[in-house]
Amino acid sequence: MNINGNTELIAHIGYPTHTFKSPMIYNPYFVQAGINAVVVPMGCQSVHYPDFLKSVFQLTNIRGALITMPHKVVTVDLLDEVTPTVRVAGACNAVKRTEDGRLVGDMFDGAGFVRGVQRKGFDLTGKRVLVVGTGGVGCAIAASLAGAGIAAIGLFDMNSASAAALGDRLKRNYPNIDVQLGSNDPAGHDLVVNATPMGMNDGDALPMDVSRIAPDTFVGEVVMKTEMTAFLKAAQARGCRVQVGSDMLFEQIPAYLEYFGFPTTTAENLRSVAQLSY
Repeated sequence: MNINGNTELIAHIGYPTHTFKSPMIYNPYFVQAGINAVVVPMGCQSVHYPDFLKSVFQLTNIRGALITMPHKVVTVDLLDEVTPTVRVAGACNAVKRTEDGRLVGDMFDGAGFVRGVQRKGFDLTGKRVLVVGTGGVGCAIAASLAGAGIAAIGLFDMNSASAAALGDRLKRNYPNIDVQLGSNDPAGHDLVVNATPMGMNDGDALPMDVSRIAPDTFVGEVVMKTEMTAFLKAAQARGCRVQVGSDMLFEQIPAYLEYFGFPTTTAENLRSVAQLSY
């Protein structure tokens, strides 16, 4: 790649100690596709972040910014416009500048999960879903599921206040969705999502009673460290279709590319060119 002043930049902004994996996925794809762009990791302390974000968008060749923890939440209030997905998730991980200079943002952590489910042939329209775990990734998935046309969502977290706050945001932005709180019982749901670290390894406590999951339920996981977690193995043994956590990562990148106006690609192609070492 011949990087010069015309090379379009995507800044990936995170805490200085954050491990930046995105350049090892995006940049090999840009080379393969002949796109004159590069993702550049940028470490930033929280105290400097608000000013730094604005200064990044003074660059003449900036295309956008990927935002990672711990900056996703504070980003929301630094922008001129955000999507309903951002408002529900309470966080933002993609920022771009409009032609009139406004900074706008969206959230794609949950989009990767949703796109993966849909590409596997599961139609979310009118479905009943359960999300166990309402931390950052659980909120993002719930927000994207709401935007995909589900009819009802159950939310459960050991921190009941977290689940209640997410439920309130969903009701404000998607008043037609039936929101239920306080139960991790998977019975009666078409899609079940584990957005917790529970059930990662054999012998771990599971996030729900797997025996209550119907065989025709689609089951998704967010853990990326282990491809087939103990939870997914148990669901698969019930006859369920499943989605592994790493699918969420590779499926969200085409959404980012489209958001920033680059030629898109498939998750399979990204996996084939990525230079990740887990």
